[in-house]
Amino acid sequence: MNIRILFPRSLVFVACLVFSGGAIAQSSESDSRTTNPLINRLETEPLATPLEESRPRTVALSAAAKTAVKAVLVPTISLTNRFDQSLLTAIQAHVGATYHFNRTGPEEFDCSGLVWRAYQDIGVSFQRGPARSYWATMPAPPEAEQFKFGTLVFFSNLSHVGIVVDEKGFYHSARHGGVMYSPFNDYWLSRIDGFRRVPSESLQSPTANAKPRKQVNAAALVDDDNQP
Repeated sequence: MNIRILFPRSLVFVACLVFSGGAIAQSSESDSRTTNPLINRLETEPLATPLEESRPRTVALSAAAKTAVKAVLVPTISLTNRFDQSLLTAIQAHVGATYHFNRTGPEEFDCSGLVWRAYQDIGVSFQRGPARSYWATMPAPPEAEQFKFGTLVFFSNLSHVGIVVDEKGFYHSARHGGVMYSPFNDYWLSRIDGFRRVPSESLQSPTANAKPRKQVNAAALVDDDNQP
C-alpha cells in the first residue's frame, strides 16, 4: 500500500486512541465523585473547627431549680426571738464567703472564725479560738436544745464546728465551698461529737453589728478539718 495513504490513517488512529482515553478518565473521575459520599461531603460541607468543638455547653436552670438552689444556700425559717433573728441575719450576711484558715472575715473564714464573727456582729463577745477551745469552755445544752437555733455543733473529733439552724441543718465554713448551709445528712450525722451553747451571760442585750468586722491574728490556732 502506498505510504502516503498509510501515514494519514495512522495519525487518525492515534488521535482516536488519545481522545477515547481522556473520555474514559473523565468518566471514571465523575463516577468516583458520585459514588463516594465522603468526598461529596468534604466538598460541600465545611468541617467543624477544633474551636467550635471545644466550646463549653451551658445548661439553663429552670425557675424551680434556681429556687431549690437558693433554698439550700439560705433556708427559710421562722424565728420569733429577737436575738435569734439578729444572729440569723448576721450568719446569712456571710453566706458565699470563701474558706481560709485562721480568718474571721469579712470575706474569708475558717469554721471557728465564722462562729466567732457571727456572734461578734450582734455584740456578743467570747474568746476567739479553734473549735476545741469552744468545746472546752462552753456549757453543754440540755438534750432538748441540741438542735435549737444558735447551738454550736461539733464534728470529726472536735476539728470542725458549725451553728445549728434546726434539726434539718446548720451553717458553717467548709474547706470546700466556704460559708454555706448544709443539711444534717448521713455524712454529717455520723460525725457529730456533740453540742455546746454560748454562755448565757454573753447573750445579754445583743446589738446587731455592734463591733466593726476585723481580722484576728490567730497564727497559733489549730487548723479546722472541714471535709466537704
